[in-house]
Amino acid sequence: MMITADELSVGPRGRRMLLAFVRAADSATRQEYDENSFGAAVSLASYQLDPGRGRTRVVYGAGAEEPQWPEIAPEEVARRMSQVPLPEVTAHDLLTALVEAIDSARYWQDPEGEDVLVATPPVRQGLRRVAEHIARSSYAQWWATGIARDDQWLVGWDSDGDGTVPAPVAERLRDWRTRVVEFEARAERDRPTDPTANWSGEWWSPPLTHMWSSARTLAGGNPAALWFVEDSMGWERAFARRVKVPPGTEVLEIDGVDAWADLCRRFPLEVTAEKRHDWYRTTGRDGRWVIPDWQRVAGEYGGVHLTVAGYLAAAGTAIDVDVGSASVIAGWAPDETYWLTDAVVPDEISVAWVRDDQVWTRGPHTS
Repeated sequence: MMITADELSVGPRGRRMLLAFVRAADSATRQEYDENSFGAAVSLASYQLDPGRGRTRVVYGAGAEEPQWPEIAPEEVARRMSQVPLPEVTAHDLLTALVEAIDSARYWQDPEGEDVLVATPPVRQGLRRVAEHIARSSYAQWWATGIARDDQWLVGWDSDGDGTVPAPVAERLRDWRTRVVEFEARAERDRPTDPTANWSGEWWSPPLTHMWSSARTLAGGNPAALWFVEDSMGWERAFARRVKVPPGTEVLEIDGVDAWADLCRRFPLEVTAEKRHDWYRTTGRDGRWVIPDWQRVAGEYGGVHLTVAGYLAAAGTAIDVDVGSASVIAGWAPDETYWLTDAVVPDEISVAWVRDDQVWTRGPHTS
C-alpha cells in the first residue's frame, strides 16, 4: 500500500511534518542566519499568527526589543519555500521531521503559529511539492501499512514499573468507562457550556494507562515508541518489552478519518461536557463530542492500531461522526496499538534504553 501526497498534507500533523522537512532542507543550505531565508520567514510569520503572541509565545535574544517586526505574509513564506531545493529523502531526515510534528501536538490549547501558518491556502499549496517528494520515497511507504504483528514493543519510562499485575481487561475497561461517565456527569453539572471558557479536562481519546499499547521497531533498531511521543517530557531512560500477538487476534486499522468516524459511529460514548473546552480550542468546533466506547469495542476487536498515515491525516482534526456529532484522535501516537484483550501481554524480560545527544542506545536485558 502506497502513501499519498494527500495523506501527508490534509491534516495538521502531516503539514507540520512537511514544514519540518523543508525547513531542515533550507537550514542545511546555510551556514548562518539569513533574514531573507525561508526559515526566517517561517519564524516571523508563525510568531505573527500565533494566538499566544506576546503571552505564551515571546521572542528572546538579539532584536527581541525591537518595537516592530517586519510583516511576513503567508504568500511570501510560500514564495521562499518554492525556492528551497528538496534533498534526497533519507530515513533519518524523515524520522526527524516526523518526531518534530509529533512532539508539537497539543490538544488542550489553541494551535501554534506554525499550525496556523501551514493551514493558510498559499502555504498548504506550497507544501504539496514537499508532500509529493516524500510520497515518492521508499522510506515513507511503511507509514501506510498496518500493524507489524511479529514486531511489537511496549515502552515505559525511567523505571521498570512497580511490578503490579494488572487486573483483567474486562475489569480495567469497566473501571475506565465508569470513570468517563462520572467525569462527564460532573462536567455537565459544573462547567459552563461556553466553549471559550477557561476550563480544561481529560482531552485524550484512547483509554491510555488502563490498557497496554505497543508499536514496531524502526529501521534503525529502536522501538518506535521511544521516538513517537506527543508533547514529550524529555525522558532519557526507558525500558522496552516485547509484546506477543497470538494468531487470530483481530486488530482494527485506523488509517484515516473514515475509519475513526465509523468506529465512533458504531460504539459512541458522549464526552461533550468533559472535552468541550479543550477540543474547541484545538479544532474551533463547538458541538456534541463522542469517543469510542472501548468497553464495547473490546467485544469485537482485540486491538486497535493507528497507522502513521492515519495519524498524519487525522489526528487533531474535528472528525464528523454523524449529524451534530464529531470526535478527535488525541493522545494516540502513530503506529501505536492499544490492546483490548488478556491474550496480549508483554514479556517479563525488558530491555533498557538510554538517550544521549538525541540518540537512543540499547542497554542490558533486565527482569
